[in-house]
Order: sequence, then C-alpha cells, then structure tokens
Amino acid sequence: MTNKTDFRKTLDAYRAQQGRFRVVDVPDMRYLMIDGHGDPNTSPAFTEAVEALYPVAYKLKFASKRDLGRDYVVPPLEGLWWAEDMASFTVARDKSRWHWTLMLMVPDWIDQTMFSTVVEQVRAKNQPARLDDVHLETLSEGRCVQTLHIGSFDDEADVLAQLHHEVIPNQGFRLVGTHHEIYLSDFRRVAPEKRRTILRQPVTTEAAPGAATPAQPGS
Repeated sequence: MTNKTDFRKTLDAYRAQQGRFRVVDVPDMRYLMIDGHGDPNTSPAFTEAVEALYPVAYKLKFASKRDLGRDYVVPPLEGLWWAEDMASFTVARDKSRWHWTLMLMVPDWIDQTMFSTVVEQVRAKNQPARLDDVHLETLSEGRCVQTLHIGSFDDEADVLAQLHHEVIPNQGFRLVGTHHEIYLSDFRRVAPEKRRTILRQPVTTEAAPGAATPAQPGS
C-alpha cells in the first residue's frame, strides 16, 4: 500500500489558531486555479468554478496514486480575494466589487503534462461549464501573517481590520500581494457559525515604491 500524504498535517502553512496572528514563511506552492468576479453568494461563475476545480483535483489524485504510486488527500479549497478599494472587505463588505481566484493545492510532482491529460479525461466524462478556465500555476507568497477565524464569512471584517490596521503595521510590515483564505470547513455543508477559515495576508518590510526612506538611528 502507498502512504497517503495529508498536507494539512505536514505543511506549517496550514496551521493557525484563533486569536493568534502568526508570521509564516510560506513556500512556493502549486495550485489548480480559476478566476472570477462578483458576489460569491449570487454569482453563477463562483458555483461553476467550484464545479470545475474538484473533478480535476480528484482525477489528478487518482492518476498520481495509479501512475506514480504517490497518494495524497485533496487539500481544502482556498481563495485569493481583492478589490480596487480594499475597504470593501473591512467596511462596506460590497461583495459585488470583489475579484477572486479559487484554488486547490496540488503536490509539486504534478506537472503540466499530467494536468493537461486529466483535463481531457474530465472533459470526456462530464465537461464542467468552466473547465477550460482551470489552469495550473505556482503561487509565491513568502512571508505572511495569518490567523484562524471561526464563524461566518460575514463576521471576518473585524478580524481583517485588526490584521490590516493593527497587527501588520505594529510588527513593522506592510501589506503586499492578495488576501488569502483557506477553507478548512466545507462551506457547502458546515453551518456558518462553525466554519473554520485561515485568513492570510502576505507582507513585506520593504518601503512602498516612491515612499520616503525612514531615517536610521544615529543619522
């Protein structure tokens, strides 16, 4: 029998605690990705994105076990979220203005050839509406600050405001990259108040482009 890898247990990037904001150095990771825009509660594109990702993810898992002898647990759904005005996440919560990329992590031994082969296998069987929009990419986030949120997605605003406006600047960081959520609970099956979601924000200590260089001690 092959051993089955569970990345939620082996990767530090999948660990977080409620009420604790932790600095994590996230390695480059490969994902199945699909992009979209609009309110995830009402946008057909969001549902279609989920319906396209999972068949590919599970076909890849089975192909990896069969052809490579390397089995693994399909990791949880993840999402990158952004908007022209980031206040739409922490103040107005205007979801119609949100852009998103839904993702499922795949092991680094999954290559483009295996991905392309599996996509054609999925196409031959049921052809999800957005299958052609699924792509395989590497995400480089580097240093991040993350925490665990338990509860409804609509209750994230206060945690994100604390993360963005207190925790990150107080540690000498500034925000870069894209807000990242990892859905440890299946939001299609788990009650809103019980959902467990890692909230992650990439950060840097570098000054923003065009910003004045702060004076150094003794200068």
